[in-house]
Amino acid sequence: MVLLLAALGACKSGPSKDETRNWTVDKLYTEAKSELSSGNYKKSIGYYEKLESRFPYGRYAQQAQLEVAYAYFKEREKASAIAACDRFIKLYPNHPNVDYAYYLKGLVSFNEDLGLIAKFSNQDMTERDPAAMQESFAALQQLVTRYPESKYTPDAVKRMQYLVNALASYEVKVAEYYLRRRAYVAAVNRAQAAITNYPQTPALERAFVVLSRAYEAMGITDLQKDSERLLMLNFPESKLLADSRAKSWWNIF
Repeated sequence: MVLLLAALGACKSGPSKDETRNWTVDKLYTEAKSELSSGNYKKSIGYYEKLESRFPYGRYAQQAQLEVAYAYFKEREKASAIAACDRFIKLYPNHPNVDYAYYLKGLVSFNEDLGLIAKFSNQDMTERDPAAMQESFAALQQLVTRYPESKYTPDAVKRMQYLVNALASYEVKVAEYYLRRRAYVAAVNRAQAAITNYPQTPALERAFVVLSRAYEAMGITDLQKDSERLLMLNFPESKLLADSRAKSWWNIF
C-alpha cells in the first residue's frame, strides 16, 4: 500500500517545471550571458541551446551560437565547440565577428591537452598525437589568410609558429625513436619529412644528426657526409653530432 501511494504521488507530481518556459528571448539571452560570465558554463550552455531552439532567427540567435561555442570550449567539449564554430562560419560568413569563430576553433584544438592530467604531468605538446596540432594550425591559418587585420591575428601567428616548431619536433622525435630501434630507413624517411615540411625550425638540427647516424649505420658514406655538411651549414655552432658519437649507440638521444 505504501509503495502504491508513493507511485501515485510520483505520477501526480509529473515532470519538473521548466523555469524558462515563458521567458522572452531577451530574458533567456541575458541569463545565459550572466551564467557564462560567472563561469557556470554547463548552465549557460543549457540556456543558449534553448534560445537557439525557440528563437532560431535574429541577432540573439547569432550571438548565442558564437557564445555557446566559447562555453563548450571552456567546458572542454571539443567536438561540440568545433561544431558550433563551423555552424556559425557556415551560416554567417559575413558576420563582423566571424574572425573570432576561426580563432576560437583554433584555440579549441590548441588547448586540448590543458586538462588536469596535462597540468600536473607537464606533458610536452610535441609528445602528443599531432592531429590536434594540425587541426589548430589549419583553423588559425584560415584566420590569418582571410582576416589579416583582425585583432586576433597577431596571437594566431604566434600560435602557428609554436605549432610548426612542435610538429617539426614531433617528426624528429619519431625519427629518433626509429634510430634507437635500428630501423634506419624509417628514421631517414621521418627526418627527411621534417626537413621538407618544416624548414627553418630548431628541430632540424636534430633531424640532420639522425640522417648522419642512420646513413653511417647503413654504410652510405656520401649521404652521411652530405647530412653533416648541411648540419654545419644550417647550424654552424652545433655540437649535437659530436655529442651523439660520445654516447652509447643505444642511447643516442
